[in-house]
Amino acid sequence: MNSSPLVTKSLSGHYPVLIIGGGQAGLSMSYLLKEKYIAHLIIEKNQLAHAWRNERWDTFCLVTPNWQCTLPGFPYSGDDPYGFMKKDEIVEYMDEYIASFNPPAAEGVAVTQIRRNGADQFEVHTSQGMLTADQVVSAVGGYHLPIIPSAAKNLPAHITQIHSCDYVNPESLPEGEVLVVGTGQSGCQIAEDMHLVGRKVHLCVGDAPRVARAYRGKDVVEWLDKMKYYDLPVDKHPLGTGVREKTNHYVTGRDGGRDIDLRKFALEGMQLYGRFNDIANGVAHFGSDLKINLDSADATSEKIKDSIDKFIAANQINAPLEARYVPLWVPGDDAPTSLDLSKISVVIWCIGFRTDFTWIKEDIFDERGYPGHDRGVTTVPGLYFLGLPWQYTWGSGRFSGIARDAAYLLEHIEAKQKIGSESLQQVA
Repeated sequence: MNSSPLVTKSLSGHYPVLIIGGGQAGLSMSYLLKEKYIAHLIIEKNQLAHAWRNERWDTFCLVTPNWQCTLPGFPYSGDDPYGFMKKDEIVEYMDEYIASFNPPAAEGVAVTQIRRNGADQFEVHTSQGMLTADQVVSAVGGYHLPIIPSAAKNLPAHITQIHSCDYVNPESLPEGEVLVVGTGQSGCQIAEDMHLVGRKVHLCVGDAPRVARAYRGKDVVEWLDKMKYYDLPVDKHPLGTGVREKTNHYVTGRDGGRDIDLRKFALEGMQLYGRFNDIANGVAHFGSDLKINLDSADATSEKIKDSIDKFIAANQINAPLEARYVPLWVPGDDAPTSLDLSKISVVIWCIGFRTDFTWIKEDIFDERGYPGHDRGVTTVPGLYFLGLPWQYTWGSGRFSGIARDAAYLLEHIEAKQKIGSESLQQVA
């Protein structure tokens, strides 16, 4: 299903359930609804699984093992459960999932507004007409508007600047030195991608944590799974809902999976800086916190190892001992805090996204635009969210946890549908 999306010419009518968004969240919801013979429609602005097809770079791969891919009714069944699917393999997995149950979908249709009408239904206005629905699931995730700092306008005119969601490969960018801003998963992996082909990379290191790929004989993800970390609900997390604001730990599944060690990159010629501050008169300025940020990232990784050690000991598991990490490189007191941008040809902003739910006309959002919900269920009867980061657990929105979240919403959808049916019978 790699063809261009079918643009629906017109939409009208009423549906028991409308799903907005055709990524893994929307498809998972559709699968469960179809199992229960609940009529519904996915409305997708682009093509089903669009983000995987068009918003990932060429060498992108999962950072979690393939065995964690457990979409409803479609667990990973390939021959490399402990490997990490590459972009093309992920798209193939999604296409096979779509083909397995043929979800009802309108592609190439943008939703412009959702609001309740007086009949206790939702009006869903789209680029191709207006629909009504008894219930609506927003399955568009939480990464909508690429963040570009205001300082970007001060970049010299000769510099090409892009956001991480637009990065494809090193060959697609002008030759020359590259400044990568941000060390979340995307920033570190893109910096590595450029570094491995010999590009001179300058990397701004923020406060993102890191995690080891493997420890004491297993992938760290497998240890955390055994420790039930991925079952920890957000309300039981030490940070509470604040964990939703934290940057993901950086690691990679590339070449079978390995650590990302920024100190090793520095020894190989990558220039590291502290947090990005500003641009003025053709010079980029950074904080003096490079050492602090590197040490903090390492400390997080070691703390995770501590928890694994305790779990192994408590459960008397026979696991090989492993020496702890020793820093390969330490920045000196003279670490640079500025960069003359005359030598830079490209800047890649890897500092995340903002949410944009302005098209949902209901009073359920906080001052930052985040929806109020309990496991995706809002205070507006029949309005739900699916696929938000840490919606319920770490796996929410990921291949590993979306099935549980979708199943929970299904219970509420079915219950409301039953109440509505009983009300109609009483009126009749």
